[in-house]
Amino acid sequence: MAVTVGDVLHIADLARLGVDGARAEELTKELSAILEHMEVLSQVDTASVVTTAGVGTGGTPLRPDNSVTPLMEGTLESFAPSMRDGFFIVPRLATHEDSAESGA
Repeated sequence: MAVTVGDVLHIADLARLGVDGARAEELTKELSAILEHMEVLSQVDTASVVTTAGVGTGGTPLRPDNSVTPLMEGTLESFAPSMRDGFFIVPRLATHEDSAESGA
């Protein structure tokens, strides 16, 4: 299966990528080479290879799903300088207008 410049431009358009004509030509050659290599790999006889070779019979071991007590001791209110309705109250940040008014 060969990739055409039209295919590359269509996929680039779907992905909203800006690909010019010269780059489309390069990508066409690269993608065609990848597909040719995949065709060669598909001809390898893998019928005698176990599909989970290297994994083992038990699969990947999973860690136990244990909950961990949070490191934070106390409530948010105990270390927050100021809170209202469950939210932190923080000082207002200076804006451009505030800086101009103060003469900075």
